[in-house]
Amino acid sequence: MKMTTDAVDTAAVGKKKNSGLTPEGVDAELVGRLVEQARAAGLQLTGEGGLLQQLTKRVIEAALDGEITDHLGYDKHDPAGKTGGNSRNGSRAKTVLTDVGPVEITVPRDRDGSFEPQIVRKRQRRLAGVEDMVLSLSAKGLTTGEISAHLAEVYGAEVSRQTISTITDKVVDGMSEWQNRPLDAVYPVVFLDAINVKIRDGKVANRPVYVAMAVTVDGTRDILGLWAGDGGEGAKFWYTVCTELKNRGVTDVLMAVCDGLTGLPDAINQVWPQTVVQTCVVHLLRNSFRYAARQDWDPIAKALKPVYTAPTEAAAGDRFLEFAEAWGRKYPAIVRLWENAWAEFVPFLAYDPEIRKVICSTNAIESVNARIRRAVRARGHFPNEQAALKCVYLAVMSLDPTGTGRKRWITRWKAALNAFALTFEGRLTPGTK
Repeated sequence: MKMTTDAVDTAAVGKKKNSGLTPEGVDAELVGRLVEQARAAGLQLTGEGGLLQQLTKRVIEAALDGEITDHLGYDKHDPAGKTGGNSRNGSRAKTVLTDVGPVEITVPRDRDGSFEPQIVRKRQRRLAGVEDMVLSLSAKGLTTGEISAHLAEVYGAEVSRQTISTITDKVVDGMSEWQNRPLDAVYPVVFLDAINVKIRDGKVANRPVYVAMAVTVDGTRDILGLWAGDGGEGAKFWYTVCTELKNRGVTDVLMAVCDGLTGLPDAINQVWPQTVVQTCVVHLLRNSFRYAARQDWDPIAKALKPVYTAPTEAAAGDRFLEFAEAWGRKYPAIVRLWENAWAEFVPFLAYDPEIRKVICSTNAIESVNARIRRAVRARGHFPNEQAALKCVYLAVMSLDPTGTGRKRWITRWKAALNAFALTFEGRLTPGTK
């Protein structure tokens, strides 16, 4: 059983005095009456032919009627339409995919064909919300087949893999624009890291996608860019990346945190001579565990903590000698790892505890990498480099959809930013050096 057209029309678009519309939204009492009426009539709220679909249909059609009225300059059935010139010329049926499933609507036409509807444009078959849904599912790592199956199961909408691929391909232009957007002049910290993805280029192999994430002077997170590599990148590659960032407006970086990327420290100092290059301590610890048996991870972590929490570089050196004496015979590779990274490990020991904390104990890029890794793992492997970059880009764009992360970041970084302002006096504000 279905509700009458008049009931749905009245509830959806109604007269102004009864619509219940307020600046805050729709009147709760009106919604309650509508739902009760639907239940009394035996009408489902969701699903094919349900209340939400009928409301969507009426609201879209009412908006289209309003658009053609504005276009022609007179209301429907107004005698002005009989005086010659352009006028209404019936309507045509069209099915559009919406958030509540496929909805069949009637689109009004005019005699001279000059009417261009805006809410549902000519040849448009999907409302914007559906495209947002596809992009969101893709950002979570679902394949085109999985997205198609999800839309069919949940919304009863048949959307082909090709259509889904076409929707996601639209992000490529946006990705290019994003990758070349202007950047801030100064960043207190820039984190550089790599995510390994499987790309099928003749054969499936691991390839790195490099992520540059910065903390702004306001304490917010900003992903500066993504770059695909082949694993053999050296100083020339990193010099190109750093130069690209400089050309986009970055004149100074106070600290750059990275993890053993060959040639990166030299490239950074060529482009920004004053930048302090710091090895990521969290990565250094994680790499240490690769050489140790699982049962030794906890005691090794406990033995290394005095090294990276030492008050001075000299004290850190003493604590490291103690670690080498205790563990060097069993795990010489760990000792060699720290010795090779020592020059890039010790710089942060000269700074305030607030700076140490964000560099050492709060690895800011890890939450970003975790989101990217989930999306990448869900896909398994990619047919080409472009597909891999698109997946990573979508994952990056889906970060912090509610904005709560931004507030948390600002709060977390305030103390560190004050310490940066004192330690690197004059450099956080361009032109005050």
